[in-house]
Formats: sequence, structure tokens, C-alpha cells
Amino acid sequence: MNALRELNRRLERQLRLQTYPLAIKLLESEDEIPGEALRPLRDLGYHLSTCQAFATSRREGLMVAELKEDMWCPEPVIGYGLEPPPRFFLEGHNRYPEDVATLEAGATWASREFPRLEPGRYIGVLSAPLASAPFEPHVIAIYCNTAQLTILLLGIAYRDGLDVDVKLSGHAACVYAVVPTLKTGRCWVTLPCMGDRARAMAGDDEIIFSLPPQDAEDLLKGLRHIEKTGRGIPFRRSMQPEYELLESYREMARMLDIIGDA
Repeated sequence: MNALRELNRRLERQLRLQTYPLAIKLLESEDEIPGEALRPLRDLGYHLSTCQAFATSRREGLMVAELKEDMWCPEPVIGYGLEPPPRFFLEGHNRYPEDVATLEAGATWASREFPRLEPGRYIGVLSAPLASAPFEPHVIAIYCNTAQLTILLLGIAYRDGLDVDVKLSGHAACVYAVVPTLKTGRCWVTLPCMGDRARAMAGDDEIIFSLPPQDAEDLLKGLRHIEKTGRGIPFRRSMQPEYELLESYREMARMLDIIGDA
């Protein structure tokens, strides 16, 4: 948790984030819900979609616990394994006819593309700002812009040089930002979905970087290093032709006969 707190401080300072990094935990029992957590139906008198719960945490700094009874959108109920997927979902009706050409295309997405956990283990989801979360998260989700994402990608690649694999969808950001990282133990990048944008105020310039907590130390090391080498926000911009290359780039350019030895 100390590493997560330090990572949060560095993220907010080095990336200049507009909203709080999120700590997200899938719940196995109601005993895991902190007493001070907001329960939408009990405390507000209405349901929230999970993207709205995440927005409440990242924008207002509140801890929100959602069980199935608190949720409004069915996709996280299926994706988090709170209930088995209905046949109606698996047949493709979730996507057809609004945004795929055929029912078969909708079924392909539902059965093959949509990331989901096996039903039976989890009963809900808990979210809070990483800075104040009193629990160890399963996933850290950072809403950022593409400049900030560039810094995050450079930071996590410092460890082993590996890029981040992604599978992008226009649906179910609350699922894509959590389930793949939970299942693979690897970082992930997700686009805010239509619901996240229309119902939870995600910005047109936002994208989501998901981090498994066990990678916090590695990301910290990477962010410290690239700050020392001058990679930071704001980026230094120029359209100067034949600008000064880094020595390693200059050496490769010579090898490739792009530039001469002069």
C-alpha cells in the first residue's frame, strides 16, 4: 500500500491528471465493504451504472460500493460474473441492431470478444480514489489523455521493454478496464464507451490505463527514470527540420545511410 500511495503522488504530480486515479476491487462478500462506502440504492435512493460509480469516485473523491442491486447497466453484472449471461445476451441482442450488421455479429462479440469472469466468485465492485482507498485494489484505473498515456507507456516499458497489448471496444469500458487486467495480471488500455461518455461525463480526450497493483513499483521506477531523461509534460514541441538526434538515433541513422558521417 505504501508503494501505491507513492505511485499516486507521482501520478498526480508528474502527469498532472484531471481526476483521481482509481482503486478498484471486486467484492467476494459484503464483509469487505467499508462502513463509510456509499451504497447508491441505500444512500441515494437510486441505481447507478458502474461507469457512474467510477466517475463519482474519480471526480468527487468518494468510495462507492455496488452490489447487483445498486447497478443499472447489465454489462458489468455479466462481465464481473455477478450473474451468468442470459441467452438473450449470448444470442447477440446486446449489440444488434443498434451497432452491428447481424445478430450473428452480436453473438460473436458476446461469446468471443466480451471479457468476463466466471460467475459465482464476486458479488459486487468497490471503487475509491487511490490516494485514500482503505483496501488493496485488484486494478488501478487511470483516466488520462494521450499525452499522459505516452508517459505511462514509457514508464511501464522501462522494466522489460515490452509494449502494452490492447483490445479496443466501443462497449463496456467498466468491464474492459477491469477484467482483462485482473485475468492476465498485465497492464491494459481501454477507451471510454458510449455510456461512459454520455452517462458518466468521460471526456472526448480521455483514455483509460489499467495497472495491476503488483506492477506499481516497476511503474514508479520507470516514471522516475524518464523524468530524469526529460520525458515529461508539457512536451517540448518544435517543427525544426533536421533537429538534433539522440546519439543512439544518430548512430542508427548512420548505419541505415539516412545521414552521413559529417
